[in-house]
Amino acid sequence: MDYRLVEKYNVAVPRYTSYPAVPLWDNADVSGERWMHEVLQAFENDRELSLYIHLPYCESLCTYCGCNKHITKNHLVEVPYIKAVLKEWRMYTRRFPEKPVLREIHLGGGTPTFFSPENLEMLIAGILAEAEVADFHSFSFEAHPFSTTDAHLESLYKLGFNRLSLGIQDFDPKILSLINRFQTEEQVEHIVSKARAIGYDSINFDLIYGLPQQDQGNIRRNLDWVSKLKPDRIAFYSYAHVPGVAPSQRAYDENDLPIGEDKWQLYRLGADGFLRMGYQEIGMDHFALPKDDLAVSARKHKLHRNFMGYTPHHTHLALALGASSISDAWTGFAQNEKKLKDYLQRVNSEDFPPIIKSHYHTEEDLETRAKLLELICHFEGDWLEDRAYFDQYLKPRFRLLEADGLLRIFPYRVKVTRKGQAFIRNVCSVLDRRLSTGSLQKPTFSKAV
Repeated sequence: MDYRLVEKYNVAVPRYTSYPAVPLWDNADVSGERWMHEVLQAFENDRELSLYIHLPYCESLCTYCGCNKHITKNHLVEVPYIKAVLKEWRMYTRRFPEKPVLREIHLGGGTPTFFSPENLEMLIAGILAEAEVADFHSFSFEAHPFSTTDAHLESLYKLGFNRLSLGIQDFDPKILSLINRFQTEEQVEHIVSKARAIGYDSINFDLIYGLPQQDQGNIRRNLDWVSKLKPDRIAFYSYAHVPGVAPSQRAYDENDLPIGEDKWQLYRLGADGFLRMGYQEIGMDHFALPKDDLAVSARKHKLHRNFMGYTPHHTHLALALGASSISDAWTGFAQNEKKLKDYLQRVNSEDFPPIIKSHYHTEEDLETRAKLLELICHFEGDWLEDRAYFDQYLKPRFRLLEADGLLRIFPYRVKVTRKGQAFIRNVCSVLDRRLSTGSLQKPTFSKAV
């Protein structure tokens, strides 16, 4: 690909885990009563739901990380936090007319394996006591190779967990030292081997390109380990340098970061390597072996994307528990208190989930969201039922992308080309009327490449 195209489209745009993006929410009503009304409406339509649980604690700070986290070595924080999460869960379940059916559970963070296996058992047992489990379900957790023990793997597997996501980022000890992350290749290899022996269906590797001092040799080393361990899925993320949002990123010199064409070459080297190994490219940033259910759902045109990323399951209700977590009732979003102290105080003293931000969709939002999901999941979309809007608003903008070979326009339909898939965030932004009319006071989104 001509690098001039990369330079042209490497602008700040949302990642579209939601529409509208969080900075563009209206926040007109942040009351717990309004939010619960939306949740109950979604539940009446379908009692199957997805559940995300944010576990924010880490023993050390990974300097690249922009997630909401709390650094401590004091493990006495575990039980009070779990009790608060379970109380928040009961704020929902006691209002449901019947038990919810769990299609997905995902433990994210922070570092979920900061928590002891015994305390994670207490958490999940408390969740499952208030729910039923779907016959075909996906329970997953994020794991730091340094803190994940055999007991973690065994305990969670017995509770129904069948997917594991390993936060590796890079295999090179020098790169890991620069980002203050400590793990060994042997630890990763042991966890993969043990998880497969126990019976986990799917193992994911999180890898990042664009880290400080990372070069093509590092990407080749990562490819060698992927070839050796053959994870079922790979999330290959671009490092987003946003020190204004994540002050820990000031820990290294920006001159150490591969940028521009150098960073693009890291991406192409990694992505092409995964494809040569037989992985299927899934939406944006993701790869999966053809037998993995993520790849199967993509081929069947059933892939979905939410705050947890790409998923083969589409539940209209995706609840999120814990500090900073974001729930989705399809007709609206709500985010919990970000500060851990405030989250704990509100959960322990109030009767509704402790939300601080919200957005409730207009009809236009819902239509845009559905079309945007078609593009970001399946690289195509049609506007047969809204031809006037397509002709007057979208088509002139799509024409500019078509001229650069990023997509092809058919009568009231577009299909993103192989070249254009690398710029899917730019393609999606054409639909984003809130982005084009919104007034953000400072750079908010990471760059597309």
